[in-house]
Amino acid sequence: MPKAELHVHVEGTLEPELRVRLAERNGVELPYRTADELAASYAYQDLSSFLALYFSGMDVLRTEQDFFELTYAYLQRVHAQNVVYTEMHFDPQAHTSRGIAFDTVISGIRRAQEMAQDELGIRSQLILGILRDMSAESAMEALEQSLAYRDWIVGVGLDSDEKGNPPVKFREVFERARAEGYKLTMHCDHLQENSVEHIRQCLDVIGVDRIDHGYHVLDDEGLIDDVRRRHMCLTFCTTSNPSDPAPRRAAELKRALELGLNVTVNTDDPAYMRSYYLSEVLLNTQQAVGLSREQVAELARNAFRSAWIGEGRGRRTLMTCICHIKALFPICSTTLRVRNLAFQGLPMS
Repeated sequence: MPKAELHVHVEGTLEPELRVRLAERNGVELPYRTADELAASYAYQDLSSFLALYFSGMDVLRTEQDFFELTYAYLQRVHAQNVVYTEMHFDPQAHTSRGIAFDTVISGIRRAQEMAQDELGIRSQLILGILRDMSAESAMEALEQSLAYRDWIVGVGLDSDEKGNPPVKFREVFERARAEGYKLTMHCDHLQENSVEHIRQCLDVIGVDRIDHGYHVLDDEGLIDDVRRRHMCLTFCTTSNPSDPAPRRAAELKRALELGLNVTVNTDDPAYMRSYYLSEVLLNTQQAVGLSREQVAELARNAFRSAWIGEGRGRRTLMTCICHIKALFPICSTTLRVRNLAFQGLPMS
């Protein structure tokens, strides 16, 4: 089945083997000698401890070639799983703050995207990730740096530590991003303070085009109705951490589907998750909560319909994939057909 992914952080695809190799090449000392030892050390209990692990891994990324190898390895891996389109977040502030030029980061990523499309046929786009635990001034600087590469970036997102960093902190940054023609998304993570309020800010103050994670929409009947009415895409990540193989938030995903919400399955940071890449995450989620074949197909179609890709060959390719999924998994529910027709204003065939 062809698949699309809308929520993955390219730095979160840094596999232990590549991290060790880049550390050796760049003279970065790691506390572990082998990739197996490094992978065995991955442990976290909450978002804060995960972020510490995630950002520490980036220290080995120093050159354009490093970012090329990182990105190409991810695209090559998911291509083997029949992922034909992906939108990747990248976090330039995490690199510029340690002396790595914005151009070094994005040029390496872009070269990998172009090679993967030419050689493998997988299409990809970039989402500029704003780090919410840094200042709004730093965020604006990152946005302004991105404008020199406007044609390489489709959207702007907000990620990192949510505590004390609500969406409205970056209102002016996202207003500017919207004016520059970027699509907008923001993370609203699981079990964070004021999550329902943050989702409301995303919808009513920022005016996002979609929400990353967004599980706590389910806590508020008004939000459920609002998100459903807007056909707002929620990019759920039913991943598992290294200490527990069970997919997290799978029950919430199934409930969202049953409520008629436009929800997708994604891998987030697969190199640091026990759940791995998209095929594994989908299978694990299906088995954990008993998703039907039709629900799995609906998840796949939602991802294609919610993709930020314009008209032309790319859009035609995605619509071909939707039709292919429809042929593989015919759905008899009239309600589902009508609801899906509304997403993005796209035709069914």
